[in-house]
Amino acid sequence: MNNDLSWMLDSALEVPGARHAILISADGLLMARSQEIMKDDADTVAAAMSGIQSLSRTMAGFCGGSHMQWRQTLVEFDGGWVFLIAAGAGAYLAVSSAPDVDMGAITFRMQQLVGQLGKALTSPLRENTSTQA
Repeated sequence: MNNDLSWMLDSALEVPGARHAILISADGLLMARSQEIMKDDADTVAAAMSGIQSLSRTMAGFCGGSHMQWRQTLVEFDGGWVFLIAAGAGAYLAVSSAPDVDMGAITFRMQQLVGQLGKALTSPLRENTSTQA
């Protein structure tokens, strides 16, 4: 995990009602987390968010064609929302919030954060370093 990015993720929580933020790799590994979420919880959510992003991307045909690009997934719960957006090649930013959060403000802040982080959010593809016998 890149602890240097944690303070930047905390800036996403400046929107009233925002709760937690995590940065994940496409394969579900936790890259960074905001301070208020425990590491074990963030690891679990990171794996789940990777699956949700994959499912969302697969449903492009349902929205009008397989050529469509996935941009964002929004999940609603009784107690709040989870927002998931692309954050560079192979990385995703997820933010949870209270049910009464200003959705426009939080998605705008997430986009700002992705723009500020730039290449720091790019997760290179993993290489298989094991040797074949």
